[in-house]
Amino acid sequence: MTLASLQFQLRDEQATVELGGRLAKALGKGGAVVFLQGTLGAGKTTLTRGVLQALGHQGAVKSPTYTLVEPYQLGDRGVFHFDLYRLGSPEELEYMGIRDYFLDQNLCIVEWPERGESVLPGPDLTVDLSASGAGRLAVFTASTERGHAILKAIFMGPNLSAMEPNSTQAEP
Repeated sequence: MTLASLQFQLRDEQATVELGGRLAKALGKGGAVVFLQGTLGAGKTTLTRGVLQALGHQGAVKSPTYTLVEPYQLGDRGVFHFDLYRLGSPEELEYMGIRDYFLDQNLCIVEWPERGESVLPGPDLTVDLSASGAGRLAVFTASTERGHAILKAIFMGPNLSAMEPNSTQAEP
């Protein structure tokens, strides 16, 4: 049995940051491509902040809405946070050398991936964030073997105080 998706009910912003930390731990040392989907204000950059802080980043984390990408060198790992909200066309990604970022050892986190879908590689993991009552719902879906391994590591991790695993779906 392979874990295909995992849902978390997030009570508040801190729960979103904690879930990002849990994702960072599940990533281990390897690279991955993670797509973040959701409306404006859904918590995509907040989740990314949790990932980056758990990987050792000490400074502020801002959405790279105008620069398209914010690079981080955390130890021996390159982490690239993309925000494609203001992308005019997917071809702009070719001009910025997008393929140079998506190396096996790098972690690439992409907000608004649908704006670059004809150019971007497929994700290992997609996280869909949406409003749910007073909080947020985070749905993780694996697309690759690497994504399934990440999901399993998230699922096997400890329960966190401000979030609750909602449900899981498994593939045979």
